[in-house]
Amino acid sequence: MTFTVYLSGEIHSDWREEVQRGAEAAGLDITFTAPVTDHPASDAAGDHLGDAPEGWWRDNQSSKVNAIRTRTLIQQADLVVVRFGDKYKQWNAAFDAGYCSALGTPYITLHDEDIVHPLKEVDADAQAWCRTTDQVVQTLQYVLKG
Repeated sequence: MTFTVYLSGEIHSDWREEVQRGAEAAGLDITFTAPVTDHPASDAAGDHLGDAPEGWWRDNQSSKVNAIRTRTLIQQADLVVVRFGDKYKQWNAAFDAGYCSALGTPYITLHDEDIVHPLKEVDADAQAWCRTTDQVVQTLQYVLKG
């Protein structure tokens, strides 16, 4: 079975590479997609559309351009992994999980135990909650190979 997995959320660690390496080592037939993980590039995604004052207008302009990629790739995904890190509040990751829920796209959350409470609604609709990238890979392995 071939799967497309969108890797959403936290961009300040190498968790995506860990999942990809683990899936490759397990021989899983997965195409991985992701948002733009270069933070300055993401923040500047709409700058080519014209001058927008720093702050809300620039963020709004760039978020709409980024949403083209995000929405398209989530809609094309068979499964989404949503990573919540401990350093920043990832409102975009929570939004992606909600979008998956609205579309009926299965998703897995990946986060530490100390943020279970604030993510209780997000986790409640997830098909699995993982604490490590190894658990994500094991879940993918089960889903694809039984």
